[in-house]
Amino acid sequence: MEWRDHGILLSMRRHGENSAIIDVFTKAHGRHAGMVRGGASRKLAPVLQPGAQLDVAWRARLEDHLGSYHAELLRSRAAAAMSGRLALAGLNTVTALLSFCLPEREPHPELYTRSEQLLDLLGNEELWPLAFLRWELGLLEEMGFGLDLTACAVTGARNRLEFVSPKSGRAVSREGAGEWADRLLPLPPVMLGEGDAGDAEILQALRTTGHFLETHLAPSLGNRPLPEARGRLMHLLSRRP
Repeated sequence: MEWRDHGILLSMRRHGENSAIIDVFTKAHGRHAGMVRGGASRKLAPVLQPGAQLDVAWRARLEDHLGSYHAELLRSRAAAAMSGRLALAGLNTVTALLSFCLPEREPHPELYTRSEQLLDLLGNEELWPLAFLRWELGLLEEMGFGLDLTACAVTGARNRLEFVSPKSGRAVSREGAGEWADRLLPLPPVMLGEGDAGDAEILQALRTTGHFLETHLAPSLGNRPLPEARGRLMHLLSRRP
């Protein structure tokens, strides 16, 4: 059994004295692990860093075996990740969420493309927070928990949408919310592609998407807690000047 693909390195851990097991999000084969002989060596360890863009060839005797990778670096994102605390936190959050959410060996080509585009923006602190919000909305959609923000769930209206139902993920208008407004999640304009997408709005929107990650997606995966990396990213965004 063998194949070749491009992928984003999500994690690496030592295996034995000199090898490593890497987890790669590939375009055609999904999240897929494999062993790299010599992966923990001085030559390869700096290459096998989370976020790296790799050309990988996987081979195993049987399809369900761990198998081994031959990996070549296409693009390193180490310099961009180390350009600032936000960039590093962003990289750690994206790789952690993908590791958390994705089932093994299940292709998600659209999410792969979005993830590659997002990681290529690392270091651009002006564009990255909004891009991350859009990516997280896409992640929820891909995992089957997408939000429906097209019309009010109560009245059917398409204007004055200000809330999101914490249960259904559907938009609710000011009129439709009525006396239940304080039990609904905020729907800032940035989630509708409107407004100036300031940090405060993006942070508010990420609290809303975070609710669905924590109370809808996580329970479907065995009720594991969300990766701590996301909380650290939220903290950094809240402290930006």
